[in-house]
Amino acid sequence: MPLWLRQREREGDSLPTLTVKSEKEERRIPFSPGQSLREILDGADVRVRAGCRGTGACGLCLVRVEAGHVDEPKPNESTYLNEEQLTEGVRLACQVIPRQDLQIVILSPAPESDWRSLSSREGRCTARFAAFPLREKEKDTYGLAVDLGTTHISLSLLDLANGECLAGRYGPNPQMLFGSDVMTRLITASESSEQAEVMSRQIVKAIGEALWDISSREGIDLQRVKSIVLVGNTAMLALLSGRNYSQLLQPSHWTRAIDCLPSHTDAWAVAWNVHPNARIEVIPPLGGFVGSDLLAGVVTTRLTENGAGCLFIDFGTNSEIALWDGQALWVTSAAGGPAFEGSGIECGLPAESGAIYRVDEQQDGIFDFAVIGDGQARGICGSGLVDLIANLVKTDRLTNMGRFTSSIPGTGFALVGDKPGIFLTKNGVDVFQRAKAAIGTGIHVLLERANMDYKDLRRLCVGGAFGSFLNIANAQQIGLLPKIQPELVELCGNTALAGCADVMLSDIAARHLALLRNSLKIVNLSQCPNFDDIFLEHLYLQPSQGE
Repeated sequence: MPLWLRQREREGDSLPTLTVKSEKEERRIPFSPGQSLREILDGADVRVRAGCRGTGACGLCLVRVEAGHVDEPKPNESTYLNEEQLTEGVRLACQVIPRQDLQIVILSPAPESDWRSLSSREGRCTARFAAFPLREKEKDTYGLAVDLGTTHISLSLLDLANGECLAGRYGPNPQMLFGSDVMTRLITASESSEQAEVMSRQIVKAIGEALWDISSREGIDLQRVKSIVLVGNTAMLALLSGRNYSQLLQPSHWTRAIDCLPSHTDAWAVAWNVHPNARIEVIPPLGGFVGSDLLAGVVTTRLTENGAGCLFIDFGTNSEIALWDGQALWVTSAAGGPAFEGSGIECGLPAESGAIYRVDEQQDGIFDFAVIGDGQARGICGSGLVDLIANLVKTDRLTNMGRFTSSIPGTGFALVGDKPGIFLTKNGVDVFQRAKAAIGTGIHVLLERANMDYKDLRRLCVGGAFGSFLNIANAQQIGLLPKIQPELVELCGNTALAGCADVMLSDIAARHLALLRNSLKIVNLSQCPNFDDIFLEHLYLQPSQGE
């Protein structure tokens, strides 16, 4: 089998590397100096046992330094480590801040968990935009922002007094057992009230597990949590509350508001072990399949504050799009499916450790690739898939119609030579093309309704975990993003979570969200008379026409 793809160290040339040795494997993790060992390990999903917020108060995060230089032990390390341990290189991971290559062994690995810590680099725990003024809050009270996605659930625990993000978690939506897409879950719930109740309980339990993970690892008292705000797409919010989810199966409701607010939340507070009087607020969706996650993203990116021609795309299983024309906010949802989140494709993975997230063509014709966590490749996530498809088209190995040329074996394109089970098939390309076409159709129709053209776009905000690693040029080359000047494109991370936090922390952000509802114009793509023609046009792997 020809070798077309090889792994290389993308950031290792300029950044120091942390080597983590264990009985099972050896991980090499490039890192930016200034972080503690615990923070680096959490970001790479190689977690060490912990019970405090990195203050050295618990003494649990034991590692042994085997090679490389670190600073002298800090005073609080002497509380938990004796002279013999310190001589052997045993340290507390939260107290060591490496500045150069380092090799360690984790002596106290954390128990396996579905929940991983969020880093600011991923854009899920902190916003990248100017903060809204905070409302007055008593000290030592916390708030929880929750983004309820189709594939994943994200949470940020914040200090309500100063807006500091105390901890963040990201984990799978357990409803995936009932189907990877929202329609399958809605049909299942509508056919069986018992199954619908199970789906609701699954989400409540999952949020509780994430909070327990935060409490146990960060040493945070959940009884101080007095405010909880949730956003999500309409289907997820309706399945959580158990109300009116069947309306989403009726086309007559696809541009109407869906009442899916919970009738009571007392049981949730008990299940989550937060303060019994905690205020729990579910921000209502906009209408049809357009949820409050989109609205939160519009708030945090301040999309409507920069004049006409601002476009926002929140990539996900249920992708949502907003266009500001200077007076109205045109919004729609596009059923792109789970391809952008690494599902529905044989070699697909979420944006997690082991996922190929970047692919580049080299002069010798071989594609170099980079893996999240810099470990062994286990598959490819959405941004890596964009790069791979763009490079296959560029090198004439894939046509703009999505067909492999004769140079590719019938089984598809092998991602890793020694892992024949990891390959991109024709079916995988088809799934991606349909997802891309759904996004392109949504953008096309919104521009058309607003009497605008691609050349009128002045700003493009890309939301969702998928966008965090996206190569803008490659995305534009195959028509996933409009081909505007790259400097006008902003990769914003999880804007839904950031916007949810803004609304919880700031009265001004909350008022802005409420006022946005007055300027909304919801578009149902299925009611567009030329939908099929537009969709077929955007199936091609080429820059969008008319740009």
